Order: sequence, then structure tokens, then C-alpha cells
Amino acid sequence: MKTESQVRDIIETLKSIYPDALCSLQYDKDYELLFAVRLSAQCTDERVNRVTPALYARFPTLESFAEANPKEVGEYIHSCGFFNGKSRDIVACAKALIERHGGKVPDTMEALTALPGVGRKTANLILGDVHGKPAYVCDTHCIRITGRLGLTDGSKDPVKVERQLREVLPPEESSNFCHRMVLFGRDTCAARTPKCDACPLRHLCDNPQT
Repeated sequence: MKTESQVRDIIETLKSIYPDALCSLQYDKDYELLFAVRLSAQCTDERVNRVTPALYARFPTLESFAEANPKEVGEYIHSCGFFNGKSRDIVACAKALIERHGGKVPDTMEALTALPGVGRKTANLILGDVHGKPAYVCDTHCIRITGRLGLTDGSKDPVKVERQLREVLPPEESSNFCHRMVLFGRDTCAARTPKCDACPLRHLCDNPQT
């Protein structure tokens, strides 16, 4: 595992490369991000961003989603895959937000994960991006790269990785750090063909692949 100084070096290096640590999913309203993350399961963010403008134009309010026929929602999100389940979750989630939370996206892990289709990864993203709270979004990029770097023990279990990251990352850095993991994973530390020779974190990596 890394020392506190090494963790800081990793954080600062990534900050210098990606000063704007932004979620790649596009949204205007808080609940739109919640729905977009559900659509992103087994789908690229790029594809989701192509689909959501028409979806949100057809259903411009949370109430319109709550009153929607899941079958019609599914027609708009068909290309995202698993559209039947996703459309049911979105409609059910909209109803739950109105009935339980007055139309607001809640700000606790417990309340978020009680919503239809919302797991810890989604909840963490909402806590960080919407509510500005410490958040540890353990997607495939984050799990892979933090394991290679030695920030975690290499576990593939998202809950275990989240717990380990909570122990080593400063809370105020956590949300942006996880966004930078996604960007770094796309640019450099890919799953199958990482660019280790050109990696700015190679000297801090426990498991260089080449």
C-alpha cells in the first residue's frame, strides 16, 4: 500500500493532467444525472449523451417521467441496451423521488440506494457531483487503476475497493479523484493495452504492465 506522500503525489499528478475533473454525462437537472447513470450501465457515456436530449425533451419534468409508460421510455433509450429494465427503473425512480422526497434527489447513501435501480456507485456519484459530499465512485476504471497503483489490494469487489479508498484518499479529493481515474483509464491506463512507457505515474505504480 502507498504512503501518504505517495498518495499525494498521485493526486497532484492527476490534477495537473486533468484540472477539470468533470463527469462526462451531460445533464441540467439533478434527477437527469441520476437517470443518465442508470442508462450508462453496460453502455458508454457517449451513447447516453446522444440519447438523453430527445428523452428529456419528451419528458421535460420529473412528473412527466413518473406518469410515463415504461414502454415509451424504452423506445427513446433502446440503443443503450437493457432498455426494458432501465425504463422501468427510471419511471419507478421518478415516482419514488416525488412520493418519498418531494421531487428532490436525496443526499444520503441510505436514501439513494433505496431508490429503484440505484446502487452504491450511482449513489456515490450523486453525493459527489450533486451534493458536493465525499464520494468514492468505484467503476471499472477506478477498480483497475487503483489496484495497479497499489492504492488498494487489487480486489475487484467494488465495496471492498470503496472501503480501502476511504482509508487512503482525503475526503475532499475523493470525488474528483474518481473522475480523473475514468479519464486516465481512457487515455493511458487501459485494461488491455496500457501505455506504461508513457505513463506519468509509472514510478508510483506497483504493477506496470509493460
